Amino acid sequence: MNVIVNVVLAVQMITALVMIGLILIQHGKGADMGAAFGSGSSGSLFGASGSANFLSRTTAVLAAVFFAATLALAYFGNARPASSGSVLEAPAAASSAPASAASGAAPVAIPVPVVPASGAAQIPTK
Repeated sequence: MNVIVNVVLAVQMITALVMIGLILIQHGKGADMGAAFGSGSSGSLFGASGSANFLSRTTAVLAAVFFAATLALAYFGNARPASSGSVLEAPAAASSAPASAASGAAPVAIPVPVVPASGAAQIPTK
């Protein structure tokens, strides 16, 4: 399960980086207008309009792969078994039990943090 999550995460990261590169390479709609009046070269590796089709279709495919990877990561993230109790209670119970069992001593009580006063009780008096 952990290997699948790592592979999906790698696919998502690579897809995001390639998508960023493809989006930065593409020309805006105003760039073609300037080339039509002679203020730039419209020729490219893919032809005058071939690059727009190729790059936009590739970006659309990569966006679909990125979306599917995001949904898969959300599914795997929620597939963990639910634990009873608070999230804050689990590390304290797990960390105190092995330490007392390993040393052979009696369990040590964990001090409860003191909540500072709020409101008017924080104003110092003379």
